[in-house]
Amino acid sequence: MTRPVPERSAITGIVLAGGLGRRMGADGGNVDKGLRTFRGRPMVAHVIERLTPQVGTLSINANRQPDAWRAFGVPVFPDVVEGFAGPLAGLHAAMLHARTPWIATAPCDSPFLPADLVGRLARAVAQAGAQVAVARTGDQPHPVFALVERSLQAHLEAFLVSGRRRIDAWYAPLRVVEVAFDDEAAFRNINTAEELERWAREPDPGMPDPSPAAAQDPPR
Repeated sequence: MTRPVPERSAITGIVLAGGLGRRMGADGGNVDKGLRTFRGRPMVAHVIERLTPQVGTLSINANRQPDAWRAFGVPVFPDVVEGFAGPLAGLHAAMLHARTPWIATAPCDSPFLPADLVGRLARAVAQAGAQVAVARTGDQPHPVFALVERSLQAHLEAFLVSGRRRIDAWYAPLRVVEVAFDDEAAFRNINTAEELERWAREPDPGMPDPSPAAAQDPPR
C-alpha cells in the first residue's frame, strides 16, 4: 500500500539531546554531549545545520541547561516521562509538541548525518505504506535516525508507561521500513572525549550539497 510522500513542511525535526552523557563526562560524570565543542562549534550546531534544510520545523529535546539549548534559536522541551528514559522519551515529548504529521529524529552527538536522510526516509514510508522508516547500513539499523508518524503517540505512551525502553521493541509490531545507506561513518555518534578529539581530525562524511536548490527542495 503506497501513500503520498511527506512534504518537508509536514515534518518536524527533533534533535535528541536528553541523555545523561556519562561516557563523555570526566570520571563518569554527566555532561550534555551536544554542547561540547567539535571543530570550533558545539557539536549540536553541526547536527542542526544538516537537519534544518531537510525538515519544515526544528526543535531540541533536552532535560538540562534549557537556556544553553535555546541559544541555538529553536524551541526546546524536556521529556514528559521522568527518569531520563532514553530516545523514546524524547520522541514521545516531540509527539506532544509537534504540529506536523511526521517527526524526524537525529541525535545531538552525530554531526555527520546524511544531507539526504529525511528525504530518503520520506520516500520509503510512502512507497512501503509504512508508519516508521529507520536508516540502516549493512545489517545494522540506526533507529535514532528515523521518520515516525505522529499518530503513534498513544501507542508509544503505552509502551513507555509499561516500563519498556528499547526502540526496536517498540516499533517491532508497527509497519516499518528500513532504508539502506552506504556510508556507515555518516551515522557515527561521538560518545567520549577521545572520539571527540579523534574524529575532529578525520575526513567529513556525508557532506551536504552546498547548492541553494538542494537546501530548499522538499523530499520527493
